[in-house]
Amino acid sequence: MTTRAPRKSRVLWATLDPASLDLRPGSPAPLGAIWDGEGVNFAVYSSVAQSVHLCLREFEGFREARVALLEHNSHIWHGYIPGLQPGQAYGYRVSAPYAPASGQRANDQKLLLDPYARALAGDVRWDDALFGYRVGARNADLSLDRRDDIEQVPACLVVDSRFDWQEDAAPKTPWHESVIYELQVKNFTARHPGVPPELRGTFSGLAHPAAIEHLRSLGVTAVELLPVQQRLSGRGLVERGLSDHWGYNTIGFFAPDARFASVPGDQVNEFKRMVQALHRAGLEVILDVVYNHTGEGNQLGPTLSFRGLDNASYYRLAEDRRFYTDYTGVGNTFNTAHPQVLQLVMDSLRYWVTDMHVDGFRFDLATTLGRGAQRFKPWGAFFAAVHQDPVLAQSKLIAEPWDLGPDGYQVGNFPLRWSEWNGKFRDAMRDYWRAATNGRLGEFATRLTGSSDLYEPSGRQTSASVNFVTAHDGFTLRDLVSYNAKHNEANGDNNRDGTDDNRSWNCGVEGETDDPKVLALRTRQRRNFFVTLLLSQGVPMILSGDEIGHTQKGNNNAYCQDSDIAWLDWEHADQEFLSFCRGVLAFYHAHPVFRRRQWFSGRGPHGTGADIGWFRPDGARMQGEDWDKDHALQIYINGAAVPSRDEAGERILDDSFCLLFNARAEEVEFRLPVAEVTDGAQSWRQVIDTASGQVEAQTQEQLAAQALVKLEGRSLLVLRRIA
Repeated sequence: MTTRAPRKSRVLWATLDPASLDLRPGSPAPLGAIWDGEGVNFAVYSSVAQSVHLCLREFEGFREARVALLEHNSHIWHGYIPGLQPGQAYGYRVSAPYAPASGQRANDQKLLLDPYARALAGDVRWDDALFGYRVGARNADLSLDRRDDIEQVPACLVVDSRFDWQEDAAPKTPWHESVIYELQVKNFTARHPGVPPELRGTFSGLAHPAAIEHLRSLGVTAVELLPVQQRLSGRGLVERGLSDHWGYNTIGFFAPDARFASVPGDQVNEFKRMVQALHRAGLEVILDVVYNHTGEGNQLGPTLSFRGLDNASYYRLAEDRRFYTDYTGVGNTFNTAHPQVLQLVMDSLRYWVTDMHVDGFRFDLATTLGRGAQRFKPWGAFFAAVHQDPVLAQSKLIAEPWDLGPDGYQVGNFPLRWSEWNGKFRDAMRDYWRAATNGRLGEFATRLTGSSDLYEPSGRQTSASVNFVTAHDGFTLRDLVSYNAKHNEANGDNNRDGTDDNRSWNCGVEGETDDPKVLALRTRQRRNFFVTLLLSQGVPMILSGDEIGHTQKGNNNAYCQDSDIAWLDWEHADQEFLSFCRGVLAFYHAHPVFRRRQWFSGRGPHGTGADIGWFRPDGARMQGEDWDKDHALQIYINGAAVPSRDEAGERILDDSFCLLFNARAEEVEFRLPVAEVTDGAQSWRQVIDTASGQVEAQTQEQLAAQALVKLEGRSLLVLRRIA
């Protein structure tokens, strides 16, 4: 398979004569710039335009040939030009009244990006000319700036969509067998010694065998990529020498981010080759997508695309239409309540599935997508459109179930087929292991067993809960046990950014230390979190780098850190902890009792006994008052009572386990329960011990029924029933 680099346009730049172009009516569908092998059809939406000019640009350089699109149908302006080739650079200029007070901000001096562009070349070069108003003017955005900004705006590129997928097959991993690994493309490979230097930080770097081998040997089934759609780095960040490194500031919903291409201009094919390689390794690809806002910001932001095309259609405006409704905290809210904007989002999602072969999506601030006039609606227009779509129905759909608007926290309220980031799981597990759960041990137990209170009433299964202890937004796992407070000074905002609700514990010393007792406790706490995550019902999500002990030096908001703070340090990887994590994941995959599709009921199939039992350290059953006062408990999980069958129709059977949890600082003595075994005869063998770091050690002695087990402070023990 050969790589096709973009070809330069056939336009004769020496003449720049639009009359020499054979403009034909073309078609209003599909939107975007589509090459058919003989020419390119251009189609763009604007309900306010009085005229639209297609601007054919130099691939490198700042000259353009302006071509008026004369055809418009249902507010879609379109035309076809034969002879144009993939690699042709272009943009648009829209003429319409400039009336910010009434919500319209068109300015034909501003070159606009195509919302459907499949690729962009270059980056924004920040300058006052990018703004539709005169920066610094007394009347601010009510003024009009007449400077041309072609030298500051990236070029849209026509792409050749042909690709040899070689019978690419999606892994189609069932939800209940999925383990998600959240990563940022550059962070994962920027310092990886097994990836060639020229590929590090790119799609090709992630597709390299050395990168894939780590993912496979760890035992994850899917990578969830932080945003890879074309993003914009804000002016303030750039002027501070930083960037929007995470990518949550989208400006091109169809375009793979050019910064992840090892060959300039080849980002589309590189992305496809990456997906192809990951699929061959049995790994699914889930994209973190940002359809709740764009990079154009509030009324004082630049005019780059949507604002100049049709501001009042693409954005939610306030009652005073000069201003934006902001449910996202970044200045604007994308208006998915508008049918044309909803179509753009749906077209984009289908494109990433059908053309780019991704397997699912995680939706940033997904509550925003479900808002009607204002309030969240679980069956609003966006969710209804997704639910009936035959392409998206086969994809994994994950909601970040909150935003910054009224009633923004909607955990548990998303519709059928949706899974959700379970922030309540994260908080409960952090609170438990720092012994801050007095009166809320029941919360810990509920989250451990899948959060039935949140998801069962709506008819969803345990996989509706995507469980996580750490994610990109917040402390890494190592920092979670090393810092009580954030240390974000490197972000240039005087440590004011990032959350203060970390629910972390530094184990007695803030930050790095060489105290062996503190280090041992921190390692044990990391093991506790990792094992608890994997033994909880639901879909586990692991933050990239946690398995090798990655630290961000206490930075809990590294969104702008394209630096050693965020890049994984493979040279100093914690190999011992990595080995432990691999063992725990192998154990998890081997035992379906920890991957149930149905909820625990306290009962079981006929003759199997109860599917779960809750016990105090003394072996007695937990009573009502016990849930309000302790940090130690044991849980019996019955492997003969899994209420599911395999593909052959055989009932799924597994071993039975006893899980001993001790978040107290001191040692606790447990008496093992016998309640679930009718003849009273049972014995146990230790399989996971977070105090010693052992997983499936074959030398462990058997423990008899009702044996006394001393469990070290702040540790967890997993016992398998063997008789």
